[in-house]
Amino acid sequence: MSDYKVIILTSDTLKAIGLRSIFEAAFGISAYIDDEHYIHSFVSTKEPHLFFVDSATLIANLGFFLPRKAKTVLLTHDHNPNDDFQTLCVGDNESDIINAINSFLTGGHEEEKNTTNSLSQREMEVLRLIALGKINKEIAQELNISINTVLTHRKNLTAKLGIKSISGLTFYAMMNGIV
Repeated sequence: MSDYKVIILTSDTLKAIGLRSIFEAAFGISAYIDDEHYIHSFVSTKEPHLFFVDSATLIANLGFFLPRKAKTVLLTHDHNPNDDFQTLCVGDNESDIINAINSFLTGGHEEEKNTTNSLSQREMEVLRLIALGKINKEIAQELNISINTVLTHRKNLTAKLGIKSISGLTFYAMMNGIV
């Protein structure tokens, strides 16, 4: 998970520190606390996986966040769903917050959860072996298939899951009970 990047943009320092500690303790992810200057000096090649923002930052920088709706989580104090952005109620207890964050990290949308069901049995086996740290040659030997077939399965996994990194695939496999 070392390449997974989360940015927390809020003027409430205590809230930001609390979220960062949850990411580090519960998920082993380094979350970065920043301010609106981050948005103005944004470099698209360093696009994070998720933004956690308060409503003031979101409203002040709506043009920045609208194209990144799927990656933006609005920090709220109530459970009123937002039609445009995913929300996280910061007043919930710790376990509810962890469950909600887990849902965001694993792409907790229904259409994405069904992706696991669309993986073939062989793709699930390849994913499990990737998560266990096996290289292509080892996967091919263990499953009695060619390296080219392993590469094809990996390409299909990337396309179906939208995850390109080994650490991302490993995290996905762990969160979905594949390993």
